Amino acid sequence: MGIFGFVASGGGSIGVLLGGVLTNSLDWHWIFLVNLPIGVAVVALSLKLLPGGRGRPAEGRLDVAGAVTVTAALMLAVYAIVNGNQTGWTFGQTTGLLAGALALLGLFLVIESRVSAPLVPLGLFRRRNVATANAVGVLWAAAMFAWFFMSALYLQLVLGYSPLKVGLAFLPANLVMGALSVAVSARLVMRFGIRRPLAAGLSFATVGLVLFARAPVGGSFVTDVLPSMILLGIGAGIAFNPVLLAAMSDVAPEEAGLASGVVTTAFMMCGALGLAVLASLAASRTDSLRADGKGPLAALVGGYHLAFLVGAVFAATGAILGTSLLRTRLHAEPAARKPAAILEG
Repeated sequence: MGIFGFVASGGGSIGVLLGGVLTNSLDWHWIFLVNLPIGVAVVALSLKLLPGGRGRPAEGRLDVAGAVTVTAALMLAVYAIVNGNQTGWTFGQTTGLLAGALALLGLFLVIESRVSAPLVPLGLFRRRNVATANAVGVLWAAAMFAWFFMSALYLQLVLGYSPLKVGLAFLPANLVMGALSVAVSARLVMRFGIRRPLAAGLSFATVGLVLFARAPVGGSFVTDVLPSMILLGIGAGIAFNPVLLAAMSDVAPEEAGLASGVVTTAFMMCGALGLAVLASLAASRTDSLRADGKGPLAALVGGYHLAFLVGAVFAATGAILGTSLLRTRLHAEPAARKPAAILEG
């Protein structure tokens, strides 16, 4: 899991830099078009390098109905939330879209409870560590997405950074994140269990977001951006592995991939939904400050500050949930051929 986190962080570093280069030198549309050759390369390398043996036969059909309903529910919810400030929260379009999203989500839960091979086996959530890891992952995703999105907007729209400079500004955080994922996080879990590294990582992230919430209109990178970036990099590097390991430790070995997959799926989907909520809060706060006579940049920064503070609340809540609800024992198979050890958290 440490190597997985390191690779993900490395991809993030390359992605933000490449996005800046493409936007600076070509056009912002290329951040989407570049995924086509990358996707082709992934398919080609997968066919060449991955084992060709078959696994166990799949039980039941692919849950197409579940995939369609949950995707449609999230799309409607995000669209309604993002446009809520503009169209009005009590307007028929907004309430209708939110109602449709809730209805589709309810239908998704009904489908998952009845199909033979559900997309998300609901029985997993009866296990405390799996349910808690998902709750923590959702809160952590909302905080992470707020950091990436809002800080990039602050750097470009307030401090006047070019797209390439924005990409370079994220490099320290990604490097710290990658180094801690591969060299520190897993060792902390093996020594202290799951709860304390998770709480420590999310606490670092909370402080980083709070520091971002005081970044001024005329801020500088060294004093107002870099400390927050480093703290958030530390937090992400330490906390990512414990969230996945918490879910995987509560299931049988053959279900570990399923448990971690459910957590990462919830992380990405609810991160998008959380970002929509925080972006709407920021926009609403900016409009309110403009109405009170604040200048454009001051109002914009005020909106970002609110999003960062709410993101900090999300991260702190995740730390509290993880500390109070996760089981303190992680079963691990040592490298040597010895009886399985139990690591106390």
